[in-house]
Amino acid sequence: MSMRRQAGTTLIELVIAIVIVSIAVSAVLMVFSMNVGYSADPMIRYQAVAIAEAYLEEISLKAFADPGGGDGEASRDLYDDVDDYHGLVDVGARNQFDAALPGLGDYTVSVTVTQSALPSIAASDNYLINVTVTHAANINFTLSAYRPNF
Repeated sequence: MSMRRQAGTTLIELVIAIVIVSIAVSAVLMVFSMNVGYSADPMIRYQAVAIAEAYLEEISLKAFADPGGGDGEASRDLYDDVDDYHGLVDVGARNQFDAALPGLGDYTVSVTVTQSALPSIAASDNYLINVTVTHAANINFTLSAYRPNF
């Protein structure tokens, strides 16, 4: 009678295998949870960009100087020239008639308009418009453009 050795796993090998598999599974689950946690960020960034573009387009399409010769208007729906927007801060994105846009209340929009010289344009004939959009999800986006007097 010959004695054959039985091959199998020991308890120690089994415990080590369980530990290795649990570490791998926890790493994979951590990656999945991070992806789920940040999945809304691209949408929030895209909305911030769209809001900044809308504000910048609205401002850029206004007259360079006040057509009525006034010193600024009381509310946004009355703004008729570029520098009326300087210092504008909207908590919640708003349209050009100063009405709140539904679903965009978590954004804050701030605008600065300053005179700025370009190589061939004097500062008095050019505005630098900065539109900054922020969101509580650590989004801070600034879009800038020059508006010459033409």
